[in-house]
Amino acid sequence: MKKSLIATAVSALALGVVFAAPARAEDVSACLITKTDTNPFFVKMKEGATAKAQELGVTLKAYAGKVDGDSESQVAAIESCIADGAKGILLTASDTKGIVPAVKKARDAGLLVIALDTPLEPLDAADATFATDNLLAGKLIGQWAAATLGDKAKDAKVGFLDLTPSQPTVDVLRDQGFMIGFGIDPKDPNKIGDEDDARIVGHDVTNGNEEGGRTAMENLLQKDSEINVIHTINEPAAVGAYQALKAVGKENDVLIVSVDGGCPGVKAVAEGQIGATSQQYPLLMASLGIEAIAKFAKDGTKPQPTEGKDFFDTGVALVTDKPAEGVPSIDTKEGLNKCWG
Repeated sequence: MKKSLIATAVSALALGVVFAAPARAEDVSACLITKTDTNPFFVKMKEGATAKAQELGVTLKAYAGKVDGDSESQVAAIESCIADGAKGILLTASDTKGIVPAVKKARDAGLLVIALDTPLEPLDAADATFATDNLLAGKLIGQWAAATLGDKAKDAKVGFLDLTPSQPTVDVLRDQGFMIGFGIDPKDPNKIGDEDDARIVGHDVTNGNEEGGRTAMENLLQKDSEINVIHTINEPAAVGAYQALKAVGKENDVLIVSVDGGCPGVKAVAEGQIGATSQQYPLLMASLGIEAIAKFAKDGTKPQPTEGKDFFDTGVALVTDKPAEGVPSIDTKEGLNKCWG
């Protein structure tokens, strides 16, 4: 059964190998498991892990689900990493609760497991988490949207383009953070969709891609054609939303905000398709993760969280060319200097 599962994983996942530099860490191997291998965020994450692994002489195997939400393939990848004798795993989980038993199995086998970008549920199911402060990322775009609208915010019609029905932590944190920043009571902060604010038109899921963003935007427009604020889980979904709005001549009537900070997304901000985006730094997450695995392999040391937080914060910055009073931001010129993808 296990052999069959592992074989399925190898065929179903994108696999890349970085060859070790034997003089330094020839016996240290690590795995990177991302949600997909097509989203620019995860492409850059893989680049960061690959470069740092080459620098430190760590052998890296990289796996990715077929689509965002493909937790079964991620579980199979963890099985492969255990069987291969990896020292550690860097994981961006599609199902932050469902993946926990597989993560426990890896940790019980002596592997260091670090969650990248997306915290597990519970957080301490992983040995450490290296991530953007996703709640803050959501708050920043929520505050910016509210400040930009001014008095009109109290009568706004807001739609949410979320990630997947399983509501992974990264989805919940950004969604609820936006609400807090915009002035909407999120009710249960660990759940999407239980709010009762009359300004909310609705939620839909996008799978984090353009096609999903376009379809979800079309669905929300059918609920209320006067919708004028859209929170999107990431920039591919935001671009899809913009395309749907443009198709019906409403691209100038809706304020779109997002999270990611990839180069295409920052350019979309510069072009006016997206009003503002919270920029995160996936290359840093992945490179720090490889460093942590190498150190753990050497002396058993585990990474510590940022002071005052329960995870290691890799930073976030709001990117917009229309700054709002009281909301710290950088412009797209600086954002392009720091972007990825």
